[in-house]
Amino acid sequence: MATRRHFLLTGSAAAMALTGGLFPWFSAPAATGETFDVTYSDAQWRARLSPAQYDVLRQEGTERPFTSPLNGEHRDGTFACAGCDLPLFSSRTKFDSHTGWPSFWAPLDNAVAARTDSSFGMTRSEVHCRRCGGHLGHVFDDGPPPTGLRYCMNGVAMTFTPRLASSGS
Repeated sequence: MATRRHFLLTGSAAAMALTGGLFPWFSAPAATGETFDVTYSDAQWRARLSPAQYDVLRQEGTERPFTSPLNGEHRDGTFACAGCDLPLFSSRTKFDSHTGWPSFWAPLDNAVAARTDSSFGMTRSEVHCRRCGGHLGHVFDDGPPPTGLRYCMNGVAMTFTPRLASSGS
């Protein structure tokens, strides 16, 4: 007998499947029809990136929430694109959104670009690296001051470099 709980659980599984959670190949290539400063062939991207990085950056996949070590990264430093090393976000704009993905209230100047993502029956603002076109995540208007924005990024799409402490001499 189908219960409300059964319906909710199977509905959640269906939603996860539709969003690529169960079918990672059900995603479009990144940056179709756009040109970028850093470009590689598909084979070169596959050789440069881990399978998880390739899925997110080049196929617009999404990593599972709460799986990225960068979600818990709290040191002073810079988050950069894993595809081309372009600095994207300062740790000073990072906040805990409780969503399971690294979140920021603002990118660095001239670091990211956005385009409309109408996949899965909804309209969102997809964020990508302005230099290589790699998919990073989405931006939402439910973030903290001063911008009110939440750049919800896939940690696997980024690297982190801690800021070196200056010597006291």
